[in-house]
Amino acid sequence: MSDASPLHRPTPARPAGSGAGEARSLIASLAPLLEEWLPRQRWFAGKGRPLTGFAPVAVTELLPPGRADSPASPGLLHLLVRARQGVPGRPAGPGDDCYQLLLGVQEALPPHLAPARIGRPEHGPLRGLTVYEGLADPRLAALLLERLRVPGRLGPLTFSREADAAVPTIPTGLAPRLIGAEQSNSSAVYGERFILKLFRRVGPGVNPDLELPRALARAGCARVPAPVAWFEAAVDGAGSGGAGSGGTTLSGTAPDGAAEPMTLGVLQPYLAGSTDGWRLALDSLAGTALTGPAGPAGFAAEARALGAAVGEVHLALAEALPTVVLRRPQLEHLAAAMSQRLDAAAEAVPALRPYHAALRETYELLPDLGRAGRTWCAQRIHGDLHLGQVLRTAADGRWSLIDFEGEPARPLAERRRPQPVARDIAGMLRSFDYAAAVGGADGGDWATGARTAFCEGYAAVHHDPGEDAGLLRAHEIDKAVYEVLYEARHRPDWLPVPLAAVRRLAAGPRVTGAAPA
Repeated sequence: MSDASPLHRPTPARPAGSGAGEARSLIASLAPLLEEWLPRQRWFAGKGRPLTGFAPVAVTELLPPGRADSPASPGLLHLLVRARQGVPGRPAGPGDDCYQLLLGVQEALPPHLAPARIGRPEHGPLRGLTVYEGLADPRLAALLLERLRVPGRLGPLTFSREADAAVPTIPTGLAPRLIGAEQSNSSAVYGERFILKLFRRVGPGVNPDLELPRALARAGCARVPAPVAWFEAAVDGAGSGGAGSGGTTLSGTAPDGAAEPMTLGVLQPYLAGSTDGWRLALDSLAGTALTGPAGPAGFAAEARALGAAVGEVHLALAEALPTVVLRRPQLEHLAAAMSQRLDAAAEAVPALRPYHAALRETYELLPDLGRAGRTWCAQRIHGDLHLGQVLRTAADGRWSLIDFEGEPARPLAERRRPQPVARDIAGMLRSFDYAAAVGGADGGDWATGARTAFCEGYAAVHHDPGEDAGLLRAHEIDKAVYEVLYEARHRPDWLPVPLAAVRRLAAGPRVTGAAPA
């Protein structure tokens, strides 16, 4: 891969250096601004713990500010920084979260960029300039797309294209717009044709949201938009203070000792004219479905088609990537992890305690089945499947799956681990319960109908989830327990929704074999 020539290379008005010393100086000058700005971002994962400092991981100048031909033009800095939290004075280390920041830099902001303002450093390389969220500036967001159009390198950053991509070229001049509803990442849509997702909390290793869609594209599965381009940061073991060409670098190695990249962003086709499953479910509950029959019967047909789509994706992932067999030791480990999460949640939420024994009994069934010789297959799965992660295209009624990142709060290595497909199925079944609660469905008929239809659609292309009743119930309980803890901490008014599921699952019949009771 040849190096990509920078778009502009004249001397900036106030250069931000890429060496280790200048990177530390830059981050030190930005620290007071970032300590105030970063916790306010929806994607910041360390809420509730004070920020006590930052350490540079990589600093790359994508565009110098104030070029000779246009002194007032903005610059764009790409930063990877470790955010130190907790004990003041402790040096940043591998356990601290690493964040990807895109900082615009210019003398003064026009009015439309005022909400993106971070501040003006009082010292350091950017003293006297205004620093702001670069992705909010259409000019700088467009620059990212230009970088992705041609594979190449800039300092520690590598921009890549799929060799046999279905989209051979990325057009120029596509107007960007920022999507503002996300929590863990940031995305920009270009000309309603492509969507670029930027991962904010990053670490060494391929992100599943790049790895799995690429694998599915190679397997010929059209249920997931295939990556068109992506970019990564190189890691070389030099440590967080080592200097590279164009920026400092982060240390990290793969199990075989080879350096691992960190996935920073993925460009995919944008499914214009599509509706996510959550919106479609609520429209159905309100009797205002956008297309097709409204009401429970209409959504049951959609849920059945969605189940088939999920089954197709699971089959393709099992063919494209390695699978493993869960035997007694693995089932014992799975049950123990679920039990630990249950114990912690019951300790924190007293309302869960009356159901503790019955729920734990379901977990303990898994090792019992393992001792009796029962096994299950584990494979790569979506990992965070719910109605907000699926899109239905109005023109043809086709379902697609998106956002294969998994649960961002979990370690990357855990998210890349093979797991039973029951986890994805359980996530979708729980999502139907939430939709019914938000949509004001009386009784459980709507959710029950959606759950049944989804499993029927899945069974038509994969296998009947009811054949794994014990495993599916354990994963449903595990998900509901997580929801209980989350709602108790963040949205107490919503706590009755997962507690209703806990009561139902705790009262269910004991499953004693591979088939449903």
